[in-house]
Amino acid sequence: MAGNFWQSSHSQQWILDKQDLLRERQNDLLALNEDEYQKIFIFFANVIQVLGEQLKLRQQVIATATVYFKRFYARNSLKNIDPLLLAPTCILLASKVEEFGVISNSRLISICQSAIKTKFNYAYTQEFPYRTNHILECEFYLLENLDCCLIVFQPYRPLLQLVQDMNQEDQLLSLSWRIVNDSLRTDVCLLYPPYQIAIACLQIACVIMQKDATKLWFAELNVDLDKVQEIVRAIVNLYELWKDWKEKDEIQMLLSKIPKPKPPPQR
Repeated sequence: MAGNFWQSSHSQQWILDKQDLLRERQNDLLALNEDEYQKIFIFFANVIQVLGEQLKLRQQVIATATVYFKRFYARNSLKNIDPLLLAPTCILLASKVEEFGVISNSRLISICQSAIKTKFNYAYTQEFPYRTNHILECEFYLLENLDCCLIVFQPYRPLLQLVQDMNQEDQLLSLSWRIVNDSLRTDVCLLYPPYQIAIACLQIACVIMQKDATKLWFAELNVDLDKVQEIVRAIVNLYELWKDWKEKDEIQMLLSKIPKPKPPPQR
């Protein structure tokens, strides 16, 4: 495993430019506005989280699966692969890469069927339509699109080091960890190094917990604070969007607006 973030494929190939990201989305943004697009990705991050929890995966594996999902659509339209197929495929691949152990294909399909029927029946009226062969085929396509860059550095480790350095582990670790989880529902994992995301999440946690005494500690950090503030704004914007979103009322309409692949021409 690459031990140094700056020498890794994550750093060298998968810290993307915001303008490039928006340009790649233009076709999808003809069918969806930017808020709708983000709501779809919030929904599928939730799907990945629920599937991961039901499979009893570690949060690191769930986070890596979510990053794979976002990386794929950073380079592809939503119409290229149904997100409902890509979500469990990302979980399958992440569990191998993070050395969690092999998830049996039949168990993965069974949990997908159960989750769609019980947890997400407000979004889908049909049963989960995919089988093992679809997921295995999709996995090859996902690997190709990730350019086999499978090591993902997450903000959890730098976050732990930061709160220990601050001597605030008991008060701040749990909340800032949850904010890191929430950050996966934004684009920050595609745009910024994980240590900057960790600092931004810790800063938000300090504000929520009214830890004014930590301001000097942040000021002494050798970090690009403009970038940290961009991450803070992205996460705060997520909370603003989330606060007013009636997911159960809207999601069927949003899923119906996702661009679909064109059928092959009739011979």
